[in-house]
Amino acid sequence: MGIPDAPVFQTVSLNAPMKNDKVGLGLMAQFMKFGFTKSQSVYASYAYRIKLGKGKLSFGLKGGFDRSNTDYSGILTTIQNDPVFISSDKPYFLPNVGAGVYYFSDRLFAGVSVPSFLSYRKNVSTGSVEAYHSFGNYDLIFSGGGLIVFSEAFKFKPSVLIDYSLEKTKKLTQFDINGNFIIEDLIWVGGSWRTSEQVAVGILQVQLNPQLMFGFSYDYPVGKMNSYSKGSSEFILRYEFGYKVSAANPRYF
Repeated sequence: MGIPDAPVFQTVSLNAPMKNDKVGLGLMAQFMKFGFTKSQSVYASYAYRIKLGKGKLSFGLKGGFDRSNTDYSGILTTIQNDPVFISSDKPYFLPNVGAGVYYFSDRLFAGVSVPSFLSYRKNVSTGSVEAYHSFGNYDLIFSGGGLIVFSEAFKFKPSVLIDYSLEKTKKLTQFDINGNFIIEDLIWVGGSWRTSEQVAVGILQVQLNPQLMFGFSYDYPVGKMNSYSKGSSEFILRYEFGYKVSAANPRYF
C-alpha cells in the first residue's frame, strides 16, 4: 500500500472586536486533507477582557464542531477486494466546547486553555461515535512569549507552546519552541521545533494591511516519521473586523 500525499491544511480566522472594547468575537474554520481522510472544523469564540496592570486579561469560550470522513475507494491494496478497505467510514460529526484564560501586553503574553471538554469513543457494536466527559482526558495548553524590539523596523518574537495531557499514560504530548523575525511590521519569517514529534516548521506571514494577514507554513518530520511522510503544508488567512484599526499599534499577540 503506497504512502498517501502530504497533508494539506487550510485555516481561515475572523476576529471582530465590538464597540465595547471589553468584548471580542471570533470565528475559525479549518479544512484538512490527510491521505484518504478529509476533516473540517468550525468554531465560534467569545472573549471578555479586563485591564490588568499594563496589559489585559481575557477570558474566552469557544464552541463548534469537528467533522471527519474517510474514503477508502482510492487505496491500492496488495490484496484484491480487501474487506477492510471495501467500505468507507461514515462521516463523524463531533461537537465540542472549550475555554481559556489569556494575558497580554505590548511586550509579552501568557495563557492556559482546555480546548476540548468532551471526548469521543467508537461503539464497536453499532459503529457509531459516542461523546463522553472525563477530567482525566483533558489536555491543558500552555503558551507564552514576548517581543524583543531591536528597532522600529526589526523585531523578534520568541514563544513556546506546551500541550500537557491529564491522561495517566501520556503526559507531555506537544512542546513547541518558536521564533519569528518581524520586518517593518509587514513580513514575518520564522520557524518552530516540535520536540515531542521531531518536526521542523518553516513559517512565512505577510501582514497585507492592519486587518488582513496571509500566511504559509510547512512541517517537515526529521525523526522516525520521515520514512512515512515528507511533510505537510498549511495556508492561513486572518481578517480582523473593527470600527477602528490603529496601524500605530499592530497586533503581535
